Amino acid sequence: MRQRLFIIITLAVVIIVLVGLNAASYVKVEETPDSEGRPDRSTFNGGATGTRALYDFLHESGHQVTRWRDSTASLLSLSGPKPETIVIVGRTAIPFSKAEAKELLRWVETGGRLVIVDRNPDRRLLPQSGDWKLSAQVLHYPFGDLDPNNLEQMTAGVKQVSASQPTLLAASVETILPSRFAAAITIVPQERKNTSEQGGGHSPQDNTNTSSEETSDESEDTEDTPQPNRGYEISAPEEKSPTLSPAPVANFATDRGALLVDYPHGQGRIVLLGDPFIVANNGISRADNLVLALNVVRGGGGLIAFDEFHQGHAITQNALIQYFEGTPILALCGQFALIGVLIVWSRGRRFGRPLPMPHVDRRSSLEFVASMAELQQRARAHDLALENIYGRVRRVLVRHAGLSNSSPRAEIAARVATRSGLNRQELETLMRNCEDTINGAPTNAKESLRLARRLREIESQLGLGTRARDDRQNAERSEL
Repeated sequence: MRQRLFIIITLAVVIIVLVGLNAASYVKVEETPDSEGRPDRSTFNGGATGTRALYDFLHESGHQVTRWRDSTASLLSLSGPKPETIVIVGRTAIPFSKAEAKELLRWVETGGRLVIVDRNPDRRLLPQSGDWKLSAQVLHYPFGDLDPNNLEQMTAGVKQVSASQPTLLAASVETILPSRFAAAITIVPQERKNTSEQGGGHSPQDNTNTSSEETSDESEDTEDTPQPNRGYEISAPEEKSPTLSPAPVANFATDRGALLVDYPHGQGRIVLLGDPFIVANNGISRADNLVLALNVVRGGGGLIAFDEFHQGHAITQNALIQYFEGTPILALCGQFALIGVLIVWSRGRRFGRPLPMPHVDRRSSLEFVASMAELQQRARAHDLALENIYGRVRRVLVRHAGLSNSSPRAEIAARVATRSGLNRQELETLMRNCEDTINGAPTNAKESLRLARRLREIESQLGLGTRARDDRQNAERSEL
């Protein structure tokens, strides 16, 4: 018991020491404050540059909204529900690869709707639409000490913007308030190369060569941008089917350029908003920014998915482990597991000298008596059985008569008969028969049983039961 108590105390001390070491070595990682220089546009971020307010508003207002944490390849698979709209806000923490951009655009071609809210959108996600090409330019970049929660710093010198034309994206929107860092989106028509350059008298052959060289240079500059004639060109519709203009539509525009543009791509549509401030937590409540954000994100309805895979929140590990990541809980659990393994291992090994297994005697005294009786009966040792009984009864009679063990049986019988009133002759005869049987006189089982029963009767008449006396003496000893 003392050894176990020592082990328990040792384990408790070890656990306390481990907890103290983990608490002392734990350093709380301070969260980096939001800044427009390095914004976090994730829906998990409740700070100024995050989009959690928009996500929570969509969820609470009953829209089908989710955080898309799988790769773009899952959009083209046949299993599982597919979103109707994919929303990409800001420059993602994990850039899109060339293969991912192609997969996303292929999903748009099949009827998906891609919403990009960024000042510097990825060129690979903005393919040409017919003879039109989009480009975004930022005139003012946010400086380092800019406070994104300061409205005056974010919107200094900016006027509210009205819709350029009545479209579905501008429905119920009077004016919006962008930031002064909003991008100016320009829609550039791609001129055909068979016309002569201004101010030059080149021949058609020279124009052809120049066109070929410029086309080659342009293809090198836009190597990663999917070209419409390489799998992303909208096929020419039949004469009977209605045709949609591939020209982008500028829904909102400033004096510097367009702010919100959308255009078709295959059977789907691409929407480009040049200012994340309109959908971010710090700007969504300004003017009618919330209404515009809802129009841009909702589209025609269906499941709305915010891309969190490229925001660095992909499903790559257990959610419980991710929740406790950065805390000493995981280290404590590992140390407790190690202690448990050591305890199991130590309990399975011998400590000190080997000890015999505890021996528990499950036999009773009656088993011994029954065994001896059976052995004597099989061996026909009737004299031995009678000797055991007679020897005890004779000692009791001698004690009752007040004589010694060497006294003759006649004197013992006379003294017992005088004190108890028994027949002296009968008692002496019984003692003689017993002694003769013990000394080798012929007998049988019936005669031995008769003599033993008579001895028990005399013992009972005199009130000298040896078993009762032994029990009484044992009880008196236990009380003492």
